[in-house]
Amino acid sequence: MHIRVGCEFRYEATWPTPTVIQVQPHQDATHHILGEVWQVTPDLSLHTYHDIYNNTCQRVTMPAGEVVLRYDALVNVSDAWDEQVPDAVQMPVEELPDDVLLYTLPSRFCLSDVLSDKAWQLFGGIEPGWARVQAICDWVHTNIRFQYGTSNSLTTAADVCAQGVGVCRDFAHLAVTFCRALNIPARYVFGYLPDIGVPPPDEPMDFCAWMEVFLAGRWWIFDPRNNVPRVGRVLIGRGRDALDVAMITNYGSPRLDAMTVCAEEASAEYVGEMTSKTINAAATREDITA
Repeated sequence: MHIRVGCEFRYEATWPTPTVIQVQPHQDATHHILGEVWQVTPDLSLHTYHDIYNNTCQRVTMPAGEVVLRYDALVNVSDAWDEQVPDAVQMPVEELPDDVLLYTLPSRFCLSDVLSDKAWQLFGGIEPGWARVQAICDWVHTNIRFQYGTSNSLTTAADVCAQGVGVCRDFAHLAVTFCRALNIPARYVFGYLPDIGVPPPDEPMDFCAWMEVFLAGRWWIFDPRNNVPRVGRVLIGRGRDALDVAMITNYGSPRLDAMTVCAEEASAEYVGEMTSKTINAAATREDITA
């Protein structure tokens, strides 16, 4: 299916502010970007790079005054719902691949050492593997209340567990933390999630956070916030926790005046418009090369 994704950030900067933007779909995921457009006001140069997790990032220095950053993309994604494999087993630590071991350790927001005792008390008696991870998601989904404005950039999974409230970022952090405390590799991910096949929420569209868990030799999607299979996910970034995959990282303190997010099934008109832009852009590049 064709999914339209994108976002817009409106800032007011007091002085020039170096900024990193991470809102583009991940290049190593199963989806395919058919076309994308950046619009930056005032006209600024963006520099693309890939971080240590191979997430696509843009660097820019915002000038003083009003700055608008807008990204729009057409993405082809599978129409399959999140996979459910109840017999996927938990691998012993000594059999984990070298590059997976990182995701068994505590990180800035996922304090698995702090919540280790609680994790074993709650889930130690459950069969290792898919059933244990699903039990973690069920517990987080049931015991943490979703509410905007209840956490900030310093809130850890231990804080969320104690307060019993948070946003999707906090749901993912707590579930990741419990998994790691039980020696289950888990990484924090975020992206776009359209409301396809589910009742639309009352809140405006936002970015969504979930987690990927390593079982039976591969990574699987688990979503403690929604806790049901979904379709149309467009992955943006992976990392140890939200510190590694912030949408915007400012080296300064500009004021964020507004943020909007789009994630929806693309209309035929939009598909045609984006396809035309992509063809024209390719033709322009060929002219420049020639």
